[in-house]
Amino acid sequence: MDYTKEYQQKLMTAAEAVKLVKDGDWVDYSQTCTFPIELDNALGDRAGELKDVKVRHAISMRPVQVVEKDPNQESFTYNLWHCSGLDRKYVDQGRAYYEPMLFRHCGPYYQKGYAEVDVAMITVAPMDRFGNFNFGLTNCAQQDMLDKAKIIIVEVNESMPVIFGKTNDHIHISQVDAIVECSQPIAVTPPSAPATPEDIAIANFIFPYLEDEITLQLGIGGMPDTLGNLIAESDLKDLGMHTELMSNAYLKLYETGKINDRKKAIDRGKGIFGICNGTRELYDFLHMNSNVLSAPMSYINDPAVIKQHNKFVSINSCINMDLYGQIGSESSGTRHISGTGGQLDFATGAFECPGGKSFLTMKSFRKDKQGNLHSNILPKFTDGSIITTPRTSAPFMVT
Repeated sequence: MDYTKEYQQKLMTAAEAVKLVKDGDWVDYSQTCTFPIELDNALGDRAGELKDVKVRHAISMRPVQVVEKDPNQESFTYNLWHCSGLDRKYVDQGRAYYEPMLFRHCGPYYQKGYAEVDVAMITVAPMDRFGNFNFGLTNCAQQDMLDKAKIIIVEVNESMPVIFGKTNDHIHISQVDAIVECSQPIAVTPPSAPATPEDIAIANFIFPYLEDEITLQLGIGGMPDTLGNLIAESDLKDLGMHTELMSNAYLKLYETGKINDRKKAIDRGKGIFGICNGTRELYDFLHMNSNVLSAPMSYINDPAVIKQHNKFVSINSCINMDLYGQIGSESSGTRHISGTGGQLDFATGAFECPGGKSFLTMKSFRKDKQGNLHSNILPKFTDGSIITTPRTSAPFMVT
């Protein structure tokens, strides 16, 4: 069947598409690379016209126009499941607001009605001959969000890679209300900065605990990249990937053959991730790559799924801890930094996995703008820091 006619009937400009948004609506951009560039810009142009429009997203990778064009929040309120560095600045300025949740509950939040959606706006790969738009780099809770939406607008972007999914990896044109085309490339993250001495020290502390045939979940940043380089240059073999966020750290592990997913206890032969952001090289690696699948967070982050692996190893960063063993990973005092994410999901699942280990890592001190040193290991939390992982769920701390 030829879907060209239906495509042309639904094709419109971003300015035309955002007219579907009305006062009081919840607009959902989904997460990270699904951010709709043209639609966000056009919606921002309606600042001063619309009232009480709530926009939801996570991990913004480029300036958000509903924020930038509406500095006094006359029309839009920007809400976040998780914060990037840019989002942190918005929150600091009182221009964005964080919604706390465990990432394994991201889909159920929509299903149970805690997250309303009037208009969904997402970036997708170009339509295939069957009338399907692939979700590309974001699986996460995208299908749950779209199921909740009253109106669905897709922004077609040729730079979005096509990534096969374990489930929920596309939407059919018959379910779409409007189509917008975008020629701007999707956002990328730069290669990680050179490893610091602390990154190298932490990676070297963890490395002796790794062994053949582990399934690996890595966070993002200098330390995971450093550890990835150590693994790539080691004699370790037959590793697997099961991670909520696929970052640049995994690319070298696949390219050197250290990760091949052949010995995984579940999803054998397939690396599994929920969202991805990284370099263009990483996106090109994933395009039409049948060795790697996307999957919903409700699957990836479920401790009952994680514990089915053999020798699951989870490595995530945190901000501080106290001498009771409590872990803070999302705020520094009352200043919001990132989000709850999946840290507790993976710490729980790895602990219950046969041979599993969960490592939480941080630098033992920080330096303020005046050059004064402050310990990240506190006698007790008294400054309003959020406890992300309780002391009962943090068996391995590495500084």
